[in-house]
Amino acid sequence: MTKEYFDDLNFTGKDFIEEPIPFGEYTDCQFRNCRMSGTDLSHFIFTDCEFVECDLSNVKLKDCSFKNATFKSCKMLGMHFEDCNEFLLQVNFSSCDLSLSVFFNLPLKGTKFENCNLQDVDFTESNLTNAIFDNSNLQNAVFDNTILELADFRSAEHFHINPSNNILKKSKFSRHNIEGLVSHLNIILC
Repeated sequence: MTKEYFDDLNFTGKDFIEEPIPFGEYTDCQFRNCRMSGTDLSHFIFTDCEFVECDLSNVKLKDCSFKNATFKSCKMLGMHFEDCNEFLLQVNFSSCDLSLSVFFNLPLKGTKFENCNLQDVDFTESNLTNAIFDNSNLQNAVFDNTILELADFRSAEHFHINPSNNILKKSKFSRHNIEGLVSHLNIILC
């Protein structure tokens, strides 16, 4: 399949389920209010792209590249980011629903999750150094052998992180959510 190149374009209200998105490399493009759920984005490259109010649930991401991609108010259920190309991977999320997504073993240094729903998300073995979980719901999110150095959880909610199974050096927590660090101890905080 021949790869096309797209630069500085806006895709608004497109239904890529009915008419598939052209295979290619997208640079400085914006996708707004597009339907992409279940589509195959394998081997696509998105550089400096923005996705706003799009439905990307269950898209296939085998060797897909997200280089400085921003997602705002997107529905992104069950996405397997671990299938992405890790080279220059950089993503940020604002007001997105990422429930049931997987970030297994990914380099996610400095990633921002602002006002996101991260229920049942798997962060096992990821490097989340300097990540920000601002006002995000982490109910049933999995952190196992995860690097969380300098990560900011001060306004995060419903997380459960076992400090003996993760690296938490200089991570930030508030007094109001500290129970998420000791819940595995089966103690009561008053």
